[in-house]
Amino acid sequence: MKEYEKQHHGFYVFLRNLVAFLLFILNGRSKYYNVDRIPKNENYILVAPHRMAWEPVWFAFATRPKQFIFMAKKELFEHKFGGWWIKMCGAFPVDRNNPGTKPIKHAVKMLKESNKSMIMFPSGSRHSSEMKGGVALIAKMANVRIVPAVYQGPLTMKGVFKRQKVAINFGEPIDISDIKKANAEGIEEVNRRMEEAFAALDKELNPNFHYEVK
Repeated sequence: MKEYEKQHHGFYVFLRNLVAFLLFILNGRSKYYNVDRIPKNENYILVAPHRMAWEPVWFAFATRPKQFIFMAKKELFEHKFGGWWIKMCGAFPVDRNNPGTKPIKHAVKMLKESNKSMIMFPSGSRHSSEMKGGVALIAKMANVRIVPAVYQGPLTMKGVFKRQKVAINFGEPIDISDIKKANAEGIEEVNRRMEEAFAALDKELNPNFHYEVK
Protein backbone atom coordinates (compact mmCIF):
# COMPACT_ATOMS: atom_id res chain seq x y z
CA MET A 1 0.00 0.00 0.00
CA LYS A 2 1.41 3.39 -0.96
CA GLU A 3 2.12 5.93 1.78
CA TYR A 4 -0.66 8.23 0.51
CA GLU A 5 -3.16 5.37 0.62
CA LYS A 6 -2.12 4.61 4.21
CA GLN A 7 -2.64 8.25 5.18
CA HIS A 8 -5.98 8.34 3.37
CA HIS A 9 -7.13 5.17 5.12
CA GLY A 10 -6.13 6.45 8.54
CA PHE A 11 -7.68 9.88 8.04
CA TYR A 12 -10.94 8.39 6.76
CA VAL A 13 -11.25 6.05 9.74
CA PHE A 14 -10.35 8.81 12.20
CA LEU A 15 -12.86 11.26 10.73
CA ARG A 16 -15.66 8.70 10.42
CA ASN A 17 -15.27 7.67 14.05
CA LEU A 18 -14.87 11.25 15.28
CA VAL A 19 -18.03 12.53 13.57
CA ALA A 20 -19.99 9.43 14.59
CA PHE A 21 -18.86 9.98 18.21
CA LEU A 22 -19.93 13.63 18.11
CA LEU A 23 -23.32 12.67 16.67
CA PHE A 24 -23.70 10.08 19.44
CA ILE A 25 -22.90 12.69 22.08
CA LEU A 26 -25.34 15.16 20.51
CA ASN A 27 -28.09 12.68 19.77
CA GLY A 28 -27.40 9.21 21.17
CA ARG A 29 -30.51 7.71 19.66
CA SER A 30 -29.23 6.07 16.48
CA LYS A 31 -30.57 2.61 15.64
CA TYR A 32 -29.30 0.41 12.80
CA TYR A 33 -31.51 -2.34 11.41
CA ASN A 34 -30.66 -5.37 9.25
CA VAL A 35 -26.94 -4.63 9.04
CA ASP A 36 -26.48 -8.35 8.35
CA ARG A 37 -27.89 -7.76 4.86
CA ILE A 38 -24.80 -5.75 3.87
CA PRO A 39 -22.29 -7.74 1.75
CA LYS A 40 -19.05 -8.45 3.58
CA ASN A 41 -16.57 -9.45 0.86
CA GLU A 42 -17.43 -7.37 -2.17
CA ASN A 43 -17.72 -3.79 -3.30
CA TYR A 44 -21.16 -2.31 -3.88
CA ILE A 45 -23.04 0.95 -4.34
CA LEU A 46 -24.96 2.00 -1.24
CA VAL A 47 -28.02 3.98 -2.33
CA ALA A 48 -30.64 5.89 -0.37
CA PRO A 49 -33.21 8.66 -0.76
CA HIS A 50 -31.38 11.88 0.19
CA ARG A 51 -33.19 13.24 3.23
CA MET A 52 -30.56 14.74 5.52
CA ALA A 53 -27.11 16.24 4.90
CA TRP A 54 -25.38 14.03 7.48
CA GLU A 55 -26.82 10.71 6.29
CA PRO A 56 -23.49 9.49 4.86
CA VAL A 57 -21.94 9.57 8.33
CA TRP A 58 -24.51 7.18 9.75
CA PHE A 59 -24.26 4.95 6.67
CA ALA A 60 -20.45 4.88 6.82
CA PHE A 61 -20.42 4.15 10.56
CA ALA A 62 -22.97 1.34 10.31
CA THR A 63 -21.07 -0.40 7.48
CA ARG A 64 -17.57 -0.12 8.98
CA PRO A 65 -14.86 -1.23 8.31
CA LYS A 66 -15.92 -0.69 4.69
CA GLN A 67 -14.76 2.63 3.26
CA PHE A 68 -16.57 4.68 0.63
CA ILE A 69 -16.07 7.15 -2.19
CA PHE A 70 -18.64 9.69 -3.29
CA MET A 71 -19.14 12.47 -5.80
CA ALA A 72 -19.04 16.12 -4.72
CA LYS A 73 -19.55 19.29 -6.72
CA LYS A 74 -16.30 20.67 -8.08
CA GLU A 75 -16.73 24.03 -6.31
CA LEU A 76 -15.97 22.32 -3.00
CA PHE A 77 -12.45 21.53 -4.23
CA GLU A 78 -11.53 25.10 -5.16
CA HIS A 79 -10.29 25.98 -1.66
CA LYS A 80 -6.92 24.30 -1.10
CA PHE A 81 -7.51 23.06 2.45
CA GLY A 82 -11.19 22.31 1.98
CA GLY A 83 -10.50 20.41 -1.22
CA TRP A 84 -7.80 18.35 0.47
CA TRP A 85 -10.09 17.62 3.41
CA ILE A 86 -13.02 16.23 1.42
CA LYS A 87 -10.68 14.39 -0.94
CA MET A 88 -9.20 12.58 2.05
CA CYS A 89 -12.77 11.73 3.06
CA GLY A 90 -13.23 9.88 -0.24
CA ALA A 91 -14.79 12.61 -2.38
CA PHE A 92 -13.97 13.26 -6.02
CA PRO A 93 -15.16 16.24 -8.09
CA VAL A 94 -17.99 16.41 -10.61
CA ASP A 95 -19.15 19.37 -12.67
CA ARG A 96 -22.91 19.34 -12.28
CA ASN A 97 -23.41 21.55 -15.33
CA ASN A 98 -21.12 19.51 -17.55
CA PRO A 99 -20.42 16.18 -15.81
CA GLY A 100 -18.73 14.40 -18.71
CA THR A 101 -17.44 10.83 -18.38
CA LYS A 102 -14.42 11.35 -16.10
CA PRO A 103 -16.30 11.01 -12.75
CA ILE A 104 -18.05 7.87 -13.97
CA LYS A 105 -14.78 6.30 -15.16
CA HIS A 106 -13.14 7.12 -11.82
CA ALA A 107 -16.02 5.57 -9.86
CA VAL A 108 -15.97 2.42 -11.97
CA LYS A 109 -12.18 2.10 -11.64
CA MET A 110 -12.34 2.45 -7.84
CA LEU A 111 -15.15 -0.08 -7.53
CA LYS A 112 -13.23 -2.56 -9.68
CA GLU A 113 -9.67 -2.07 -8.45
CA SER A 114 -9.83 -0.80 -4.84
CA ASN A 115 -11.48 -2.08 -1.67
CA LYS A 116 -13.78 0.95 -1.53
CA SER A 117 -17.51 0.96 -2.19
CA MET A 118 -19.57 4.00 -3.16
CA ILE A 119 -22.41 6.00 -1.63
CA MET A 120 -24.89 7.52 -4.09
CA PHE A 121 -28.22 9.29 -3.82
CA PRO A 122 -30.22 8.43 -6.98
CA SER A 123 -32.22 11.68 -6.78
CA GLY A 124 -28.98 13.68 -6.41
CA SER A 125 -30.58 16.27 -4.12
CA ARG A 126 -32.58 16.50 -0.91
CA HIS A 127 -34.98 18.74 -2.80
CA SER A 128 -35.87 16.25 -5.51
CA SER A 129 -37.52 12.83 -5.71
CA GLU A 130 -36.72 12.31 -9.39
CA MET A 131 -34.48 9.29 -9.94
CA LYS A 132 -31.52 9.75 -12.28
CA GLY A 133 -29.48 7.19 -14.19
CA GLY A 134 -26.01 7.43 -12.65
CA VAL A 135 -26.41 4.51 -10.25
CA ALA A 136 -27.53 2.10 -12.97
CA LEU A 137 -24.73 3.13 -15.31
CA ILE A 138 -21.92 2.84 -12.74
CA ALA A 139 -23.25 -0.38 -11.21
CA LYS A 140 -23.53 -2.00 -14.63
CA MET A 141 -20.08 -0.88 -15.78
CA ALA A 142 -18.42 -1.93 -12.51
CA ASN A 143 -20.45 -5.13 -12.24
CA VAL A 144 -21.43 -4.53 -8.61
CA ARG A 145 -24.64 -4.98 -6.68
CA ILE A 146 -26.71 -2.13 -5.27
CA VAL A 147 -27.46 -2.02 -1.53
CA PRO A 148 -30.57 0.04 -0.68
CA ALA A 149 -30.91 1.89 2.62
CA VAL A 150 -33.27 4.44 4.14
CA TYR A 151 -32.88 7.09 6.81
CA GLN A 152 -35.73 8.11 9.08
CA GLY A 153 -35.02 10.87 11.57
CA PRO A 154 -34.49 14.61 11.98
CA LEU A 155 -34.05 16.52 8.73
CA THR A 156 -31.89 19.27 10.24
CA MET A 157 -29.12 19.50 12.82
CA LYS A 158 -31.62 21.24 15.08
CA GLY A 159 -33.51 17.96 15.29
CA VAL A 160 -30.27 16.10 16.01
CA PHE A 161 -29.55 18.49 18.89
CA LYS A 162 -33.05 17.81 20.22
CA ARG A 163 -32.12 14.11 20.28
CA GLN A 164 -34.84 13.04 17.88
CA LYS A 165 -34.56 9.36 17.02
CA VAL A 166 -32.43 8.32 14.03
CA ALA A 167 -33.21 5.00 12.35
CA ILE A 168 -31.28 3.44 9.47
CA ASN A 169 -32.59 0.35 7.67
CA PHE A 170 -30.60 -1.70 5.15
CA GLY A 171 -32.07 -3.88 2.43
CA GLU A 172 -31.01 -6.98 0.54
CA PRO A 173 -28.55 -6.26 -2.30
CA ILE A 174 -30.16 -5.62 -5.66
CA ASP A 175 -28.66 -7.77 -8.42
CA ILE A 176 -28.88 -6.15 -11.85
CA SER A 177 -26.85 -8.74 -13.77
CA ASP A 178 -30.00 -9.69 -15.70
CA ILE A 179 -30.21 -6.17 -17.18
CA LYS A 180 -28.30 -6.29 -20.44
CA LYS A 181 -27.65 -2.58 -21.02
CA ALA A 182 -27.74 0.67 -19.05
CA ASN A 183 -29.93 2.27 -21.73
CA ALA A 184 -33.18 4.12 -21.06
CA GLU A 185 -35.08 0.88 -20.54
CA GLY A 186 -32.41 -0.62 -18.30
CA ILE A 187 -32.09 2.55 -16.21
CA GLU A 188 -35.86 2.69 -15.75
CA GLU A 189 -35.90 -0.89 -14.46
CA VAL A 190 -33.01 -0.30 -12.03
CA ASN A 191 -34.73 2.84 -10.74
CA ARG A 192 -37.96 0.89 -10.31
CA ARG A 193 -36.18 -1.74 -8.22
CA MET A 194 -34.55 0.90 -6.03
CA GLU A 195 -37.80 2.80 -5.49
CA GLU A 196 -39.54 -0.45 -4.60
CA ALA A 197 -36.78 -1.30 -2.13
CA PHE A 198 -36.89 2.15 -0.51
CA ALA A 199 -40.67 1.92 -0.04
CA ALA A 200 -40.39 -1.56 1.52
CA LEU A 201 -37.59 -0.48 3.87
CA ASP A 202 -39.51 2.60 5.01
CA LYS A 203 -42.59 0.48 5.63
CA GLU A 204 -40.48 -2.07 7.52
CA LEU A 205 -39.32 0.64 9.93
CA ASN A 206 -42.58 2.55 10.20
CA PRO A 207 -45.73 1.73 8.18
CA ASN A 208 -46.95 5.31 8.71
CA PHE A 209 -43.75 7.02 7.61
CA HIS A 210 -44.03 9.73 4.97
CA TYR A 211 -41.20 11.91 3.74
CA GLU A 212 -42.20 15.15 2.11
CA VAL A 213 -39.70 16.62 -0.35
CA LYS A 214 -39.27 20.32 0.48
